Amino acid sequence: MHEGNDFANDTPMVVRKRRKGIYILPNLFTLAALFGGFYSIVMAMNGRFDLAAVGVFCAMVLDSLDGRVARMTNTQSAFGEQMDSLSDMVSFGAAPALIAYEWALKGLGRWGWIAAFVYCACAALRLARFNVNTGVVDKRYFQGLPSPAAAALVAGFIWLLTELGVRRCDDLWMSWSQVSWTMFGFTLYAGLTMVTNVPFYSFKDIQMKKSVPFAVIVLIALGIAIINIHPPTVLFSVFVLYGLSGYFVYAWRKAKGQHSSVISMSTDEPDERGLHK
Repeated sequence: MHEGNDFANDTPMVVRKRRKGIYILPNLFTLAALFGGFYSIVMAMNGRFDLAAVGVFCAMVLDSLDGRVARMTNTQSAFGEQMDSLSDMVSFGAAPALIAYEWALKGLGRWGWIAAFVYCACAALRLARFNVNTGVVDKRYFQGLPSPAAAALVAGFIWLLTELGVRRCDDLWMSWSQVSWTMFGFTLYAGLTMVTNVPFYSFKDIQMKKSVPFAVIVLIALGIAIINIHPPTVLFSVFVLYGLSGYFVYAWRKAKGQHSSVISMSTDEPDERGLHK
């Protein structure tokens, strides 16, 4: 009996590993942002381009929250990062390209779908490069125009002109051909700017947990009031200024003799040589 007990005690116990779960809260925001992009595509297919543009802006707001929620609740995960990138590709890559094509680029023939594809491809390249260079890029700046801002340029232009009553069958203050080629220019500009090395301020150094002067709250309330005057005009103007700001920063750094690149050093794919000047 004694030997049997010793043998039983020496038998190794099988410990079942606990399955690693998925954090619900940040991924709920990511899924909501993904739904915003999907909703935009469906609305564009139904000819409701105003709602399609609003869906892109809603996705942008939700996308800005998922990362902050994950950091504040300490629920960051590799799964969440990959999910966020895939959601961004739909909401800020495929959706704006398809909305722009259905709204105005379709009438340009092959030039229209080429512009839409260039935007979509640049969004994919932008997101892939962002994932690769996360550890080597200055956190205060984005390398190239971020995909949500690029989507806001494209969708904002559509939303503004739709609210102003510009339709395909109308001939108001600008012909539909002019509208189509302007959309062509915005689409190419937004797409190509995403893959440049131009630095755009990221606002990531703003600490939400720190106390701020009372005047900051007043300015935020004033900003909300200004946006509500006419959201399409105000939001589109804001993102046009932001879409140009990176080139001003780039020119200012060049004039000061500073490094224009936001990368300190890179050994990963893709090869970033030639972008550190």
